[in-house]
Amino acid sequence: MDFRDRQVVVSGGAGALGGAVVEKLVEAGAVCHVPCLDHGEAQRCKFRDHERVKVTVTGSLADEAAVDRLYADIAPLWASIHIAGGFAAGPLRHTSAATLRQQLDMNFVSCALCCRAAVRAMGTGAGGRIVNVAARPALEWRSGAGMAAYTASKAAVAAFTVALAEEVAKAGILVNAVAPSIMDTAANRAAMPKADFALWPKVEEVAATIFFLASPDNRVSRGAIVPVYGKS
Repeated sequence: MDFRDRQVVVSGGAGALGGAVVEKLVEAGAVCHVPCLDHGEAQRCKFRDHERVKVTVTGSLADEAAVDRLYADIAPLWASIHIAGGFAAGPLRHTSAATLRQQLDMNFVSCALCCRAAVRAMGTGAGGRIVNVAARPALEWRSGAGMAAYTASKAAVAAFTVALAEEVAKAGILVNAVAPSIMDTAANRAAMPKADFALWPKVEEVAATIFFLASPDNRVSRGAIVPVYGKS
């Protein structure tokens, strides 16, 4: 899959899954734009010194002015991949309104604003690819017990993805999402040391699915929320 000289935004590109996606993209010739919340996150991007990776401190992706500034300088944009987000667990009885809004901002609003900016940057005829990241509870709501705010925010991402895919299909923009289960990362292993890590999908495996959906080789898939559960 050839991404030579194609401009791609990867939000969350400094994280475990985002880093795996950026690695595959630069290997395929893409120019990657990685927005970061602050300088600390920017320093954690292992590809920050790569000649085809442009790391910028953008601030919150729930800030529409910040998002619009990010995309204004990228032309022509081929793909936009939205991995940035946040997680909060806890029963609803102990969940504050601030946490509800935070989960919506971090997971849904940031995704929606990046999608809007990407659609504008792709124009009306050039086409492009958008890939969002939902989560298993976004498809299997009962599995979201104990993390209702997170589940609702990711379910919003899933519904939004399907609606947007229909809206922009005639412009040649194919919009899809992946829905991972718990991924095999160092942070998740530390949080759940007794889990069977062999059942979890590897970030490289999830990245491979995102990579295809964002590629020019994907010519017909749109409006899909692809489960990437591994063996779990």
